[in-house]
Amino acid sequence: MNPVVTATSAVLAHAPGLARHGSKPSRELPRDEEARKKFLASLRSFDDAVGYAPHQAFLGALHPRDLPPRPRVGQRLDGAERFTAGGELMPEEELLGLLALADDFDLITLDPAVAEDAAARLAEHPLAKSFDLDKVAKAAGDAQRAADEPGALPLHLGADRLAGAIQCGHEADEALTAPVLLENLAAKATGFLALARLLHDHDVDPDTVDYVLSCSEEAVGDRYQRGGGNLAKAIAEAAGLSNASGADVKNFCAAPIPALVIAGSLVASGVCGTVAIVAGGSLPKLGMKFQGHLSHDLPVLEDGIGGMAAIVTADDGQSPRLRLDAVGRHPVSASSANEQVLTALTVEPLERSGLRMVDVDDYATELHDPDVTEPQGSGDVAARNYKTIAALAVRRGEIERGDMEAFVAQRGMPGFAPTQGHLASALCYLPHALRRLTTGDARRVQLLAKGSLFLGRMSRGSDGMSVVVERNPDRTGGEG
Repeated sequence: MNPVVTATSAVLAHAPGLARHGSKPSRELPRDEEARKKFLASLRSFDDAVGYAPHQAFLGALHPRDLPPRPRVGQRLDGAERFTAGGELMPEEELLGLLALADDFDLITLDPAVAEDAAARLAEHPLAKSFDLDKVAKAAGDAQRAADEPGALPLHLGADRLAGAIQCGHEADEALTAPVLLENLAAKATGFLALARLLHDHDVDPDTVDYVLSCSEEAVGDRYQRGGGNLAKAIAEAAGLSNASGADVKNFCAAPIPALVIAGSLVASGVCGTVAIVAGGSLPKLGMKFQGHLSHDLPVLEDGIGGMAAIVTADDGQSPRLRLDAVGRHPVSASSANEQVLTALTVEPLERSGLRMVDVDDYATELHDPDVTEPQGSGDVAARNYKTIAALAVRRGEIERGDMEAFVAQRGMPGFAPTQGHLASALCYLPHALRRLTTGDARRVQLLAKGSLFLGRMSRGSDGMSVVVERNPDRTGGEG
């Protein structure tokens, strides 16, 4: 059975009030009052976030190659809307309500006016039937009193409005502190939103999903097993997937591609008929590069929490196939140098499956938005990777050196994803890949993800995985 990807979704939740709780701001802002004031004064409005062109590319409203010229900060994309054909950008008033919906342990308290507003907004949402709005009403309470509780973390709307608080889960458990629980709830809430949108927009029967794989970055757990939790099962429960079980896949930023390959393998083996992949967002990465943004008089650009979902099932004769014979792996013996990583993930699986590099129409790798990364000194990550991939094509004799720029322009693309690392590592391109492989002129897309294992201080190595997604030959009448 050839596994295919039949549906995807992408969402963003605008979270300027939560941006101060990102890992970097939460450490740096308390030390510097002037930086704190400038940070809060530099938060973007919801309208600015909606009109920001890379956000619209992330939500599928335009292809990354159709992005307007840089700089894009401060420009509003014509026709930009909150809701797109592929997802939505949710305002933080509704996000706070969504956090209350994701909370099964009465951790969240919302100011009564905030709770009432959130419930009223969510009642008008296209997914209103999926929301238990009684939980939002139940969260209403004295926000100031809740914020003053020992171990509590205050929640804000925008720069200065106290909207509520989140309590710790256990006074002596570092894994259940309020900041960690907020990270986990944010991942659950945005993962749920992405999955609920997918089910709704593509008319997927929840009872047909057998298994859910979460590739989110948060490691849910308690002090005895800090990363041992199962966010996939929690999201499946929230989304009403009553017949599904699930498990989490962890591999730092690279996790979504292994999750996609595992999902395809479960379907191909007959173990599962339909698998959902879900990725909630990473709250710790909010405001991660704020110092570079403020030093260039830019707004705080990392103000959104992302989420994505996809469905993998048996071949339907129409949807793009996952080429499980063209999976790239980064073995222990491989170097962590970027060229060697990309050789293992790009060249080797293509050679093994009888394909040339020029047989791939689109390469999707680390697609971080350079407007976000460059001011802090991280450079244009996507451009750097595409130059290396083009150089590998030259080395193989598939293109001339003078054709490198054209190779990058035609088969690469500008970075457009927020710095939610796992989402930027190729998964963000999957909705575009499906459109290109079904209604567009692409025949093959290679998705590549890389992970930095040294972050856990357990290894100095790196990891990664790639997979080719191909136009269904039954749709076109031949392999091409």
